[in-house]
Amino acid sequence: MELRDIEIFLVLAEELHFGRTAARLHVSQARVSQAIKAQERRIGAPLFDRTSRRVRLTPLGHQLRDDLRPVYAGLRDSLERARLAARGVTAVLHIGMLPINVHDLRPYWDTFRSRHPAWDLRISHPAFADLFGDLRRGEIDVLVAWLPVEEPDFTVGPILFAESRVLAVAAGHELAERTSVSLETVGDFQHVDIETRPDYWFESYVPSHTRKGRVIERGPLVRNTAEILTRTGMGEAVALFPSHMTRYWARQDIVYLPVRDVAPLPYALVWRSDTENDLIHALARTVRDLGSGLTR
Repeated sequence: MELRDIEIFLVLAEELHFGRTAARLHVSQARVSQAIKAQERRIGAPLFDRTSRRVRLTPLGHQLRDDLRPVYAGLRDSLERARLAARGVTAVLHIGMLPINVHDLRPYWDTFRSRHPAWDLRISHPAFADLFGDLRRGEIDVLVAWLPVEEPDFTVGPILFAESRVLAVAAGHELAERTSVSLETVGDFQHVDIETRPDYWFESYVPSHTRKGRVIERGPLVRNTAEILTRTGMGEAVALFPSHMTRYWARQDIVYLPVRDVAPLPYALVWRSDTENDLIHALARTVRDLGSGLTR
């Protein structure tokens, strides 16, 4: 089985959807289907149960997934280390970002790289439904997350920026002509909901109640920013965001309204306390040296 076919199998085992797997790997659905069929012929048994409505792993598929994950990760990491060594890079810091304002934070990234030319950093946007899980599993080294983060096994490092809040509504929404809104107004409309834990962490992003004690109703369940905006643009819900969304994700079907009575949302570096190393310390030192000058 070739490395690419292993990757296709593992992504499909995670997504359980041929279309999403193809989109994530930037290949056609036919390529995904061909790879899985070839693997099943080679093994001699089905790896997935497939119907028109769902895809799920067979018991054999579960076993193969569990066996292949560490093997694939090891091969991928070995190849990556070889490529980096050829360029004189001796280590990589993997940063997971919940916010999408990567360019705003370029001074931090560029300074880190200039101070440590033998180290590199890689930035990704993990699914926010399980960001803490990604950090705990070691899939990322550092997380850029909103505060508070009150996990006993995590260290909260320096704040990178803090931003005011905006409310996203559909272009035809009854609020769309306003110049700003209050948090109390948010309580009049259904807000999207996200499968994320712990509860206190999401509560700091979208309060469950207004200041007067009115419930802010949770509505459609979403998994990522694109789904939030789709639901919002269709008029099914409203959504609170940090203000950088107005610059990074402008859409014709969405209007962003400043929320005038909510404190700026701070984002900080967070990492597992037991994985602290020189790279993490160097990034934290860079942020402290440059300061948090991005409050908007």
